Amino acid sequence: MSKENWQAEGWEVEAVVAGRHPNAFAFLGLHQVDGVWVLRAFVPHAETLTAFTLDGKELGHLYPRHAAGFFEGKVAVDQPQPIRYRAGNAGGDWDVFDPYSFGPVLGPMDDYYIGEGSHLRLFDKLGAHEMEFEGIHGTHFAVWAPNAQRVSVVGPWNNWDGRRHPMRNRQGIWEVFIPVLGTGTIYKYEIVGPNGQVLPLKADPFARQAELRPRTASIVPDPTPFTWTDQKYMEERATHDWRRTPMSIYEVHLGSWRRRPDGSFLSYDQLAEQLVPYVADMGYTHLEFLPISEHPFDPSWGYQPTGLFAPTARFGDPAGFARLVNAAHEAGLGVILDWVPAHFPTDAHGLSHFDGTALYEHADPRQGFHPDWNTAIYNFGRKEVSSFLTNNALFWFEKFHIDGLRVDAVASMLYLDYSRQPGEWVPNKHGGNQNLEAVAFLQRVNAEVYAQFPGAFMIAEESTSWPGVSAPTFAGGLGFGFKWNMGFMNDTLRYMSRNPIHRRFHHNDLTFGMVYAYSENFVLPLSHDEVVHGKGSLLNKMPGDDWQQFANLRAYLAFMWGYPGKKLLFMGQEFAQREEWAEGKALDWWLLDSAPHEGMRRLVSDLNAAYRSLPALHERDCEPDGFEWVNANDHANSVLAWLRKAPGADPVLVITNLTPVPRSGYKVPMPLAGRWVERINTDAGWYAGGNTGNQGAVVAKAVEGRHWSAEAEIYLPPLATLFLKFEPE
Repeated sequence: MSKENWQAEGWEVEAVVAGRHPNAFAFLGLHQVDGVWVLRAFVPHAETLTAFTLDGKELGHLYPRHAAGFFEGKVAVDQPQPIRYRAGNAGGDWDVFDPYSFGPVLGPMDDYYIGEGSHLRLFDKLGAHEMEFEGIHGTHFAVWAPNAQRVSVVGPWNNWDGRRHPMRNRQGIWEVFIPVLGTGTIYKYEIVGPNGQVLPLKADPFARQAELRPRTASIVPDPTPFTWTDQKYMEERATHDWRRTPMSIYEVHLGSWRRRPDGSFLSYDQLAEQLVPYVADMGYTHLEFLPISEHPFDPSWGYQPTGLFAPTARFGDPAGFARLVNAAHEAGLGVILDWVPAHFPTDAHGLSHFDGTALYEHADPRQGFHPDWNTAIYNFGRKEVSSFLTNNALFWFEKFHIDGLRVDAVASMLYLDYSRQPGEWVPNKHGGNQNLEAVAFLQRVNAEVYAQFPGAFMIAEESTSWPGVSAPTFAGGLGFGFKWNMGFMNDTLRYMSRNPIHRRFHHNDLTFGMVYAYSENFVLPLSHDEVVHGKGSLLNKMPGDDWQQFANLRAYLAFMWGYPGKKLLFMGQEFAQREEWAEGKALDWWLLDSAPHEGMRRLVSDLNAAYRSLPALHERDCEPDGFEWVNANDHANSVLAWLRKAPGADPVLVITNLTPVPRSGYKVPMPLAGRWVERINTDAGWYAGGNTGNQGAVVAKAVEGRHWSAEAEIYLPPLATLFLKFEPE
């Protein structure tokens, strides 16, 4: 029998069955051929196939053209429309909806803005989105893979068969709407690379939910909008200038803050019930979570993410994470996420060579491979990659009401020769080592965040002296709101680790920081990085016997809370965890049964209360007029004193004695005569100290002929820091 004009060419049938057809949407589904409407479908295991409209009208039988399940036939329709098939074999009948009878979901404006790299709603367009489309419920899938020959959606629902649901290619974005599929559907992308090779199955770069490791598939998320009850917090947040607002951050690794009795993780909801009240009661202003984006390897702590848009399944679903953020906001706590746009792991299911080419990463390993972490470096100069990462930042702020992102490893992004020897890196167009493309990306993402989300902020973990990290982009800066002060952390910890008898020779370790304290808007970080990999806990860094170690740490934390800059303390250090942090187990909460540990917790709580309630301690954290040395030069006694000030606020004197020698009648110049109340004394018995001090207050007496108008004689307890607040009559 001769082939009629409307029938498919044999090579096209074979190409579909082999999964090699270059344009499935131009061939499968409903098409008009020489005035005849023709249906073509590939339904493996079917022996018969009958077509229907969505309202049940029979359109006719399709005839097998290939034993693998290819059917075609003429049908009585007068326009394109969605089609339902009734398939059958010896085992029974089943319904199949034809994805190739649906039009595209993405529109020409999406094509334009995606092509331009300026689309700021990619997270609403790419990935998997359950929706109602052309009269039927299903899920729209879209993914960027410009160099692929074919991209298909696969999952257990189509036996992971990439021939079943190849996608429509529109300028490098592949899309398909698959009826019936919805919430909870497990899927990946099967991609045929430019050389015809079928790649390892890929997780969705825009997946909002993922399987729990070690499984790696993406999951169609529940589209039900979350009901937020944090409007009051969000409205107040929008009014804040965080440089002049208290910011005391509790840094948390969700998997090891606390565990269930059987050793398993707490859920997002359990963290909302336990972590949030604890941190609020401690007086912190913000929670900072180590990365919660999906990642395959627990010991990476989340810093090697494979699913940037998906809250990790270790603790529950995305709605659970939203409930955690909502609970934090209702308790008055902001939420900061650690964010990793610098690099990504090379796991086969991730972004590495996503479409068979170096797509997200640089092709040149001198630019695209990170020697420290064996990871791939994003190609920041590619507009689609910059857009992908920018959209990811905006996604967390919009969809989860995040208050800030702390950007990890910024220094590794800024320098082309970071951790590389001469000859191992490629200079920029000017011959320098600055990564101009990364700079442009950081400026872009920071500008977008600050423009779109009032009261939100960005923090850089940047370990060099790159100028203008926290300067606005319009002034040529990177546009961050804050930068971690790594110099403060390094200098002060080095000083505190010394035997007090030697500290007089290293006095400048504590004073040098004021030389650059206002060159950026600084956060003072005592982070997880300082208490892992053999570094010991903060307590163990302190010299002396047990009593001296606790006294040193109490004095040091109060020194930090009295120093200009926002505060960050890693979990467990607030009660002087003795062992260094290990991500595989909970903190040693039983230590709180011991008075020195409970005393440390009380001190941190009181430091937060003082910091938040005394404007002099926070309103000029980032400006030089909020600080004045009172005594910076008493290296012989290892004593320092300074004044914290703010317009219209009572001044606070911070004085610290960093030797175990008590000093009685220590004369200190004061700006005002009168009563100065002891707001903090780290030697107090309440903190398990020696309970010595000034009976709650000192009186400064007027003097003449001095630089300062008053002077007080103060008792300085050993290894202790005092906060003295002026009390006007």
